[in-house]
Amino acid sequence: WGNGIVPALIAAPLAGSRADVNPDEVATVIWKYFTELGSNAKDTVDQLQQTDISKQLNTLLKSNLQTVSAYAEDLQERLVPFATELQARLAQDSQRLKEQIQRELQELQAKLAPYADEVHQQIGTNIRQLQAKMSPYAEELRSQVDRSAGELQRALEPYAAELRERLQDNAQSIQASLSPYADRLQQQIDGGVESLKERLSPMADELKAQVEQSVAELRRGLSPYAQEVQDGLNRQLESLTIQMEKAAEELRTRLATSSEELRAQLSPLAQELREAASGDAESLRKRLAPLAQQLDQRVGQTLEAFRQQAAPFGEAFGKQLVQRLEEMRGKLDSGAAGVEDHLELLEKEVREKVAAFLSTVPPPQN
Repeated sequence: WGNGIVPALIAAPLAGSRADVNPDEVATVIWKYFTELGSNAKDTVDQLQQTDISKQLNTLLKSNLQTVSAYAEDLQERLVPFATELQARLAQDSQRLKEQIQRELQELQAKLAPYADEVHQQIGTNIRQLQAKMSPYAEELRSQVDRSAGELQRALEPYAAELRERLQDNAQSIQASLSPYADRLQQQIDGGVESLKERLSPMADELKAQVEQSVAELRRGLSPYAQEVQDGLNRQLESLTIQMEKAAEELRTRLATSSEELRAQLSPLAQELREAASGDAESLRKRLAPLAQQLDQRVGQTLEAFRQQAAPFGEAFGKQLVQRLEEMRGKLDSGAAGVEDHLELLEKEVREKVAAFLSTVPPPQN
C-alpha cells in the first residue's frame, strides 16, 4: 500500500465525517466485493465490476441514509471510483504482501530453529494459560445465559396463569382486555431480551481484552529468540491478533443474533393473542383455551432451545483461539505461510483506508 496515498479525486480533505455511515459497513461491502472478484474469472469487464460495486454500495447507503438521498448519491459517486482504484492497487499489493510474509516467515523460522524446543514450550505455556483464562469466561457465559433465560421464564409465567383466569370471564370482557394484555406480554418479552443482550455483550469486550493480554505475553516470551527478525514476528503476531479479535466480534454477533432469534420466536405468542381479540366473541374462547394451556410449555421450550444454542459459545470461542495458536506454532516450525495468511492484514488496510476516505467526505447540506 506504499505510503497510504489517498486517491487524487479526494486529495483536498473536506471537513466532517458522517455519523450515519458506518465505515466498517462500507469496508465490509468493499472487502466482500474484492474477495468475490478474486474468485471470479479475471477477465470480467471493468464496466460490469463498477456496476456491481455501485449496486452493493447503493443498497447499503439507501438502508442507512433514507433521509439524505442527495448525500447518498454524492457519496456513492465518490466511493465507486475510490473502490475501483483501491481494487487495482489491492491486486498488486496482495501479491507483494504474500511474498513478503513468506520471506519473513522463512527468515523467522531459520532464526528460531536453534531454539525450537524453547519456542514450542513457550507457545505450549501460552496455550495452557489461555485455556485456564478462557475456562472461567466460558463458565460465566454459560451461567449468564442460564440465569437470564430462567429470569425471563419466571417473568412470563404469571401471563399463562392470568390468561387461564381470564377464560372464566364473559367473552366481551375477555375481548376488551386481550389487546392490552398482549401488549404487556410483548413488553415483557422485549424487556427480557434487551436485558439479556446487556448482560452478554460486555463478555465479548472482556474476552477481547484477554486476547490482547495473551498475545502480549506471547510476544514477550518469543522476542528473545527472534533478535534481528522482530518485524517478521510482529507481523505474525499482528495477524494472530486480528484473527482472535475477529473471533471475539463473531462471538458478540452470535450472542446478539441468538437474542434476537429468541425475541422473534416469543413475539408470535403476543401476536396470536391480538389476532384472537380481533375475531368474533364466540370463537374467542375456542382459540384461547389451547393457547392458555400451551403458553407455559411454548415459552419453556423456546428458552430451553436458546439455552442449548448459546451456552456453549464460550467453549467454542476458547477452542478457536487455541487452534489459532497451534496453527502459528506449525507455521514457525515449517516456515510456510498459509494461502490466506496475508488476507487479514490486507483487510485491515482496506478498513483503515475506507475510514480515512469517509472522513474526508463533506457532510450533507441541510
